[in-house]
Amino acid sequence: MSKILNEVLSANRDYVNNFGDKGSLALPPARHFAVLTCMDARLDPAKYAGLSEGDAHVIRNAGGRASDDAIRSLVISYKLLGTKEWFVIHHTNCGMELFTDEIMRDLLGSSLKTASIDDKGWHDCCEGPGSAEAKYVDWLTIKEQEASVLEDVTRIRNHPLVPSDIPVYGYIYDVATGRLVEVPAATQAGRAS
Repeated sequence: MSKILNEVLSANRDYVNNFGDKGSLALPPARHFAVLTCMDARLDPAKYAGLSEGDAHVIRNAGGRASDDAIRSLVISYKLLGTKEWFVIHHTNCGMELFTDEIMRDLLGSSLKTASIDDKGWHDCCEGPGSAEAKYVDWLTIKEQEASVLEDVTRIRNHPLVPSDIPVYGYIYDVATGRLVEVPAATQAGRAS
C-alpha cells in the first residue's frame, strides 16, 4: 500500500469512529442550495460557506466552470433534490489561468506524463506516448476571473433546463484572504425572474 492510501484509510477509520448519527441525514440538502466551485485544494467550501454535512450540494471541477456535466449536476440538484439557489464561485490564483486550450493540447499530444512550468512556460518531462484526443476537449481555461464567472452564470441562467426562478450568484474566492467577493454583473445576470 502507498503512504497516501494508508493515510486515507486511517483517517477514514477515525471518521467512522466519530460518525455518530450522520447516517440519518436526509438525501436532499438541508439548506437547499448548491455551490459550483473549483477543485483547487486550497478551497474548502464547507469552511468558506459555513457548511456542515448534509447542508448543500458542492459540485467541483477544474476552474469551477459551468461545463455540461456541472449543469447536469445542478439540474439534478434542483429537479430531484429541491435546491433553490445556486452559487458559482471561482477563485484568485487559479491554475486554469496558466494555460490555454492549445498549450494543453500540445502537451498531451506529446506526452501523458506530468508537465512542469517555469518562467519560460510549460514543458513535458518525458517523451511520449501522447494522444491527439486532447484536441477534442474544450478545457474551459480562464483568461480573467470576473469575465469567466459572468460567462458561467450567464450560461447556467440561459440553459434550457434551468428554471428562471432559481437565482444564480457569482463570486470569486480570494485565496490570500478567504473572502468571497461578489461579481455584481454575474449576480445581476443570474437573478431569478
